[in-house]
Amino acid sequence: MKGMRWLWYTFLAMFSFGMLGVVGAIGGAIYTISYYGQDLPDYSKLKDYKPPVVTRVYAGDGRLMSEFAQEKRIFVPIEAIPDMAKNAFISAEDKNFYSHQGVDYTAIARAAISNIKNMGTGRRPVGASTITQQVAKNFLLTNEVSFRRKIREAILAFRMERAMSKDRLLELYLNEIYLGEGSYGVAAAALNYFNKSLEELQIPEVAFLAALPKAPNNYHPVRHHDAAMSRRNWVIERMTEDRYITKGQSELAKAAPLRIIRRNNTNVINAPYFAEEVRRELIDHYGEDGLYGGGLAVRTSIDPRLQKIARRTLREGLLAYDRRHGWRGPLSHFDSLDDWTNRLASYPHPADLPESWKLALVTKTTAEEASISFSDKSKDKILLKYLLWARKPLKKGLTGPDVTSVRDVLKTGDVIMVEQVEADGEKVYGLRQIPEVNGALVALNPHTGRVLAMEGGWSYKGSEFNRATQAWRQPGSAFKPFVYIAALDKGFTPATLVLDAPFVIDQGPGLGKWRPANYTHEFYGPTPIRVGIEKSRNLMTVRLADFVGMPDIVKYAQKFGVITDMSPLLANALGSGETTLLRLLTGYAQFVNGGKKVNPTLIDRIQDRRGKTIFSYDTRPCDKCGKLIEWTEQETPEIPDTRQQLADPRKAYQIVSMLEGVVQRGTGVRIKALGRPLAGKTGTTNESRDTWFIGFSPDLAVGVFIGFDEPKTLGRKETGSSVAVPVFRDFMKEALEGTPPIPFRIPSGIRQVQINAQTGARSRPGDERIIWEAFLSGTEPTDKMYILDGKGISLMPSLSSSTTQDSATVGTGGLY
Repeated sequence: MKGMRWLWYTFLAMFSFGMLGVVGAIGGAIYTISYYGQDLPDYSKLKDYKPPVVTRVYAGDGRLMSEFAQEKRIFVPIEAIPDMAKNAFISAEDKNFYSHQGVDYTAIARAAISNIKNMGTGRRPVGASTITQQVAKNFLLTNEVSFRRKIREAILAFRMERAMSKDRLLELYLNEIYLGEGSYGVAAAALNYFNKSLEELQIPEVAFLAALPKAPNNYHPVRHHDAAMSRRNWVIERMTEDRYITKGQSELAKAAPLRIIRRNNTNVINAPYFAEEVRRELIDHYGEDGLYGGGLAVRTSIDPRLQKIARRTLREGLLAYDRRHGWRGPLSHFDSLDDWTNRLASYPHPADLPESWKLALVTKTTAEEASISFSDKSKDKILLKYLLWARKPLKKGLTGPDVTSVRDVLKTGDVIMVEQVEADGEKVYGLRQIPEVNGALVALNPHTGRVLAMEGGWSYKGSEFNRATQAWRQPGSAFKPFVYIAALDKGFTPATLVLDAPFVIDQGPGLGKWRPANYTHEFYGPTPIRVGIEKSRNLMTVRLADFVGMPDIVKYAQKFGVITDMSPLLANALGSGETTLLRLLTGYAQFVNGGKKVNPTLIDRIQDRRGKTIFSYDTRPCDKCGKLIEWTEQETPEIPDTRQQLADPRKAYQIVSMLEGVVQRGTGVRIKALGRPLAGKTGTTNESRDTWFIGFSPDLAVGVFIGFDEPKTLGRKETGSSVAVPVFRDFMKEALEGTPPIPFRIPSGIRQVQINAQTGARSRPGDERIIWEAFLSGTEPTDKMYILDGKGISLMPSLSSSTTQDSATVGTGGLY
């Protein structure tokens, strides 16, 4: 009995100590949770967490143009992530994910045993963090290595498991995790490593991605290929053990090579100036967080085909001007040819060097050719006939004597830029230099304002300054149409005579007298308004502006959005105010569209990360749009035209007709060879500092500006006609290729009457220069002729049909 009693007491003692241990353990756990659970981050916000997602900007045809993000992430909802991708990460990171409550005790025990075995071997300790714990660490905690962080991580994991579903936790993990190569989330990694969507990935590819979370840099597929293969195959084995794939699939997957397929950028639209304008607009509307993490899908108005033409024709125009003004010399000169291959290879390439250009070293020269070598030791030559343009530049845009020998241009040791081109049926190298002059080209739809192409300079890499939107320059004669539309509103017609004669105005005490002049410094007497705009006559324009009144012209400049703060000074009638290419082009577009207001727009539509449209440029009301999905031969909804009417459409057409004459007979006559209905106006400023051509077809408006960033003369004979017009012509030739010529649309209320092109009078038998002129009904010319001269408007004696007037060249002596 005593023995039994002793055993009983012993059992009671052991039980009591056990209970005390349990109570102590529970108490310790409670204390641990209470102590480390203080001030934990609020995990409830993860329920509605929206990870920062890349904003993608698309061209008008749907191709990618640009991406904006601090972390390149593509968010994919859990239901859209393929099971194979989910299973690969679960096998690699947390095989019991769907059964544990946030912490996997089995994995902890397994890791502890493994780490004890590996003590002293130098191997990295094995971890046992679950996917839930990794979400807690990545979203709410730091990467601090400590027991405190691990305990807080575990506590958070328990709480998160009670608050969120397993699928939500897995969704957060797969979209947040960093997988190397700038990839945040599995969808971005699939694109960056394999140029595929998640749905297109094969078993070896998802296994490789699942191998990366622990240490992406250690398993880089190129730098650490063997380690990456080993880790990938380990994941495949885990997937097999977990019965996500069969043994046969496993063997095939492990035998597959690890090949990385980089994203194909050949289909990415190259329009950096346009993309930067879009970026600025998005920041203005949505802020930096919305742009760089909002996951916006932005569909823009850009036409990739027109953008490509714009880039090439602007560059060709800048090069053509630059070559006319000589060769400024080599990039550098090597005094010795010792170790020239390494020295040439290490020579810094100019940031704005075109892709088709290369650096070369001149190794020998004769009178007829220069021998050149490249850093890869290949050799070629440049013949004299391809160097004839490279004369020595002089002051004020002039050049020195003709090149008669290669040695006039190049010396042995010169480091130069060259380009291989097709000439005379063979591939040859030509000498190149990056132009100092710069410029811009913009094309837009005149009826909607949608910008279809924008090239803001020679090279965005060389200069991010956008000369289409940021360069405020004087438009010169390109402003004159806004003077003439104001005159038409005062009752003038395109055939009204204006005296082209000296004009002098007193500018006030101590300011002297202002004497504008024509480019030719000649006077042409009574001249129809049409001829004044076709030949860009300054004296006529100033006299007309003085009569109409500058306040009215200021109103038109503001109404058309060209210059919003122009002072009513007479000199501004000749374009001495400042504007941008995009503003000026938009003003012209409002002539050809019938006088309707349009706002230039780069963005068609913006969708948020869930696909909801949050912006559309087309805000016209349409009650029936979008409500009928099935076509049952119902009537097409009528969408009202809500554009503001800026000018009488008949008078807007009269301006279009006169600008068409600029191309047919005036300063834009170089464009006439295209044989299409085109119209526009040249512009050149004092000392040829700025050159312009703004023009249009019935459905496409295009503007060209060329000048130095630090304004200086382009050269004594350089004008809008010689510099900007060829760029416009070449762009339009290619842009309109394959489309039928469309005449300019004539509004109702216009009567076409044949007149003498020189006198503005009704045509008579025997007149040699007869044109059709556009008149408002009731304003057709009669036998009476009126002229605006120094005294005002007066009746003029009848002119003989044989009266002739000398034609003028482009421009004036001041602003023209």
